[in-house]
Amino acid sequence: MTATPLRKASVRRTTKETEISVDLNLDGGRQQIDTPSGFFTHMLTALSAYAGWGLELSARGDSHVDLHHTVEDTGLVLGDALAQALGDFSGHARFGSALVPMDDALAEAALDAGRRPFLCLEADFPQPTAGDFDFCLVEEFFRALATRAGWTLHLTGRRGRNSHHLCEALFKAAGMAARSALAPKEGQGPVSTKGVL
Repeated sequence: MTATPLRKASVRRTTKETEISVDLNLDGGRQQIDTPSGFFTHMLTALSAYAGWGLELSARGDSHVDLHHTVEDTGLVLGDALAQALGDFSGHARFGSALVPMDDALAEAALDAGRRPFLCLEADFPQPTAGDFDFCLVEEFFRALATRAGWTLHLTGRRGRNSHHLCEALFKAAGMAARSALAPKEGQGPVSTKGVL
């Protein structure tokens, strides 16, 4: 009988612009998230809760400039942790998708966690900001995450009159798709007709 992989990772990254730490457990645990932006913290909490992850994340950065570096670097570090937690990428279901409504908003996510980094995000945010958070940063976060995690991620905001609702639906949909794609699978080897990712 082989041991079950831990499916956990801890990653720290410090630059001249940001300091990010992530402790991730793909199989659950508490969400304790602290960023300079209440809205971004809210989105990361939604992502991890709907994905079923345990996530302890702290992000500090040059938010006196704006949130761009902090949001992007958080995506990089979380993506690194996701890739590390999957090990050799052979023990998870690989594909997942979700369609999430939130009042006026409807968002769709389709995910291949198969070492093919790519992001396609299509969403029109009617209002440009929520508090201190610029909605243009949604794409920066998910691009950084998908690149480092080895995800092909398609996110579509099908409709939405309220940017907060649309953004939250996108993060929840990404989380639900990740819950399916990263779920442990039976059998040996990756989900691939090639036999290798």
